[in-house]
Amino acid sequence: MVRHFFCCLAEVYKIQFIVIDGLDASGKTTQARRLVKFLQNQGKAVCLRVHPSDDNFLGANAKRFLQASGSSAHFASALFYMLDVLHSIVKYRWRDYDYIIFVRYLMGTAYLPSPMDKIAYCFFSALVPKPEKMLFIDIKPEDAYKRIVKRTRDTIEMFENPEALAKVREKGIALTTLGKWLVIDGSRPQLEVELLIRNLLKPE
Repeated sequence: MVRHFFCCLAEVYKIQFIVIDGLDASGKTTQARRLVKFLQNQGKAVCLRVHPSDDNFLGANAKRFLQASGSSAHFASALFYMLDVLHSIVKYRWRDYDYIIFVRYLMGTAYLPSPMDKIAYCFFSALVPKPEKMLFIDIKPEDAYKRIVKRTRDTIEMFENPEALAKVREKGIALTTLGKWLVIDGSRPQLEVELLIRNLLKPE
């Protein structure tokens, strides 16, 4: 029902729904913000949602559990993450925008252990609206980790270590085959990635 309602809404109001996903430190948030600026300069109304978000209980708890440890925190972080995404879907007046851009969407299921990652992905993909474009920014786990340790944040999340990053990337790449994901090489210079994303969003 949720998916059908928003698909109809997007069709009526000609809304472009875009998802940018990838490993931690892959550059997805940076590229989403660059895309927002580009579209706004064209006079477009754009809504950007970055998950886990920091403006509601669900997103705050997803972040809190990501900074914890243990299997319980693992499952709790994934659950609150998906609830945060659903919250974003139902909260915003989609008809007020030309573009809706989500940073992280279905790929949060890649943080679940196998085979639950694929089961959860298929379940939520049948429930939530289908984006016009789904972009997965790929980066080597070792490069992602180098970027993470250079950050100024005080805390490191449970998946922000070389072993976990490698596992999440492997599952993420596998999940891209279940949908029409466009995989982008995130190791390229930021400007090249930005221009590639713009070109991918042009009408086919």
